[in-house]
Amino acid sequence: MNDIDKKILNILQKEFPLEEQPFLKVGQRCGISEEETIRRVQKMKDEGIIRRIGAVFDGAKLGRVSTLCAARVPEDKIQTFVQIVNANKNVTHNYRRNHAYNIWFTVSAATAEELENFLKEVKEKTGITDILDMRAVRTFKINASFDV
Repeated sequence: MNDIDKKILNILQKEFPLEEQPFLKVGQRCGISEEETIRRVQKMKDEGIIRRIGAVFDGAKLGRVSTLCAARVPEDKIQTFVQIVNANKNVTHNYRRNHAYNIWFTVSAATAEELENFLKEVKEKTGITDILDMRAVRTFKINASFDV
């Protein structure tokens, strides 16, 4: 990455322009064209430097419920378990940890009932019943951007 790529990343993280042609505005700030900006962003996505570009909403303020779950999944059932969990469009993260509870995922839903039904369905479809539902009781917001 060169200095222009780094500047693009800083703008995308902290000051994404809410405009009809946001990459034109980013490019102008970096002294390059819209096309060059898009090409650079795509390259960084292809290389795994950028994982996603999108808004982050406060689900609770929108009336949604969410939870962090941790599941104890035997090694031979991990692939199936992950596929079933990830099939739900409301699962935002799913990752493996080196811990007795080895699969962690976050999920949101329109209602608590919908969330509970999803967890019940996962247990029924996978046979994995040792799933911790760790709904937040207090929320802390941190700035997860990084100066590049």
